[in-house]
Amino acid sequence: MIRKMIGGVAGAGLTLGAASTAFAQAAMVKAPDVAAQATMVNKGDTTWMLTSSVLVLMMSIPGLALFYGGLVRTKNMLSVLMQVFMIVSIAGLLWATYGYSLAFTGGSPFIGGFGKALMAGVTSGTYSATFSNNVYIPELSYFVFQMTFAMITPALFIGSFAERIKFTPLMVFVVAWSTFVYYPIAHMVWYWAGPDFLVDAPTDFGFLWGKGALDFAGGTVVHINAGIAGLVGCIMLGKRLGYGKEATPPHSLTMTMIGASLLWVGWFGFNAGSNLESNGVTAVAFVNTMLATCAAAVSWAVVEQVVHGKPSMLGAASGAVAGLVAITPASGYGAPMTSIVLGLVVSPLCFFFVSTVKNKFKYDDTLDVFGVHCVGGITGALATGIVASPALGGQGIIDYTKFPAVAAPTYDIAAQLMIQIEAVLITLAWSGIGTAVIWFILDKTMGMRISEEGEREGLDIADHGERAYNY
Repeated sequence: MIRKMIGGVAGAGLTLGAASTAFAQAAMVKAPDVAAQATMVNKGDTTWMLTSSVLVLMMSIPGLALFYGGLVRTKNMLSVLMQVFMIVSIAGLLWATYGYSLAFTGGSPFIGGFGKALMAGVTSGTYSATFSNNVYIPELSYFVFQMTFAMITPALFIGSFAERIKFTPLMVFVVAWSTFVYYPIAHMVWYWAGPDFLVDAPTDFGFLWGKGALDFAGGTVVHINAGIAGLVGCIMLGKRLGYGKEATPPHSLTMTMIGASLLWVGWFGFNAGSNLESNGVTAVAFVNTMLATCAAAVSWAVVEQVVHGKPSMLGAASGAVAGLVAITPASGYGAPMTSIVLGLVVSPLCFFFVSTVKNKFKYDDTLDVFGVHCVGGITGALATGIVASPALGGQGIIDYTKFPAVAAPTYDIAAQLMIQIEAVLITLAWSGIGTAVIWFILDKTMGMRISEEGEREGLDIADHGERAYNY
């Protein structure tokens, strides 16, 4: 959601030290008070943000639930639906209780504080900054939009260890993971006070934001974060019974196609909504999302045609999701043609990981969360540093040390790539190590894996006493 950077933006030729001097020289006005902010709210922006929140919620339920549910065996369909449904519900309560406060208030470069815990001070009369000077949206609209991201991210990684994990320990894991992994990364990448507050709060931003890391809608925060967590979890949990020996085909590719389609539609809220305003850059993110997804779906189908002689529906759906993942961090930065190239490139990379790499190392990532989300997220995060360049038609970087903000004069692709690499590595380390520690503790205290008998019977009956299908 950070499409315009300041501070440590290599492309703008600024360092944090240089920016500090620039603050004193900048022709900026004093930040508006709440009464003034109320006059700077546009009904169109507010409508778009609320609509985007609905679209992102649709990505989780029903989109992700049906996409994942169709890929597992019949005896585990209901368990996947229940896991996604309850993760969304629990994540929403956590967000209102303390998650929003930890992610989006000041405190330190790595985590916020508890100033807005229990939604203290968040009312119909408070406002959140956008990416434009003197443009605001109701804080509640920003609160609920960010809530939907906190809901879908932990729901993503359940695909890595589907069909063999116990329900209650998984829910406890989601609480701990959201607290110690998701909220800190969201804060590090996305938190800042807003463009009008740079004079009063020149150092009030997250660690990676301050370094100039670009992540428009969640390549690091959502996809790399969830993808590496899924890989760690599936390795620590162990393989499914009969893995590599028994056939475990998807029970309903029809549902998977419906789920993938809902994800595609909802993703416009995910990406274009991350601009926080309804303007030209919103349209850029919208179009880039559409084209990258089209290209990635076609690219995966072509790869399957070459490798297997037949393109599959599962492959087309997987390619579309890979394209959506890859364009996420770059959606508001790139141009339509570079987005097509990104879509064409990401599918062969993800295909290689879900087939060759997975078979080589024999980890049981049930629904290929690592191969699609983590690999696709890394591809997109790194590509963002390239496609954002104005020389390639990208949006470049805005220099907020000026009022009103203006485009920075230069863009250094090599320097921005180094920043992107650092952001990727920090996300991998924070999420990977954090996931391993939390998983180890819960496995020793509660036990994460269902019994052998329960796994053979199916999690629908073993964990929930119900069946998805009664025939």
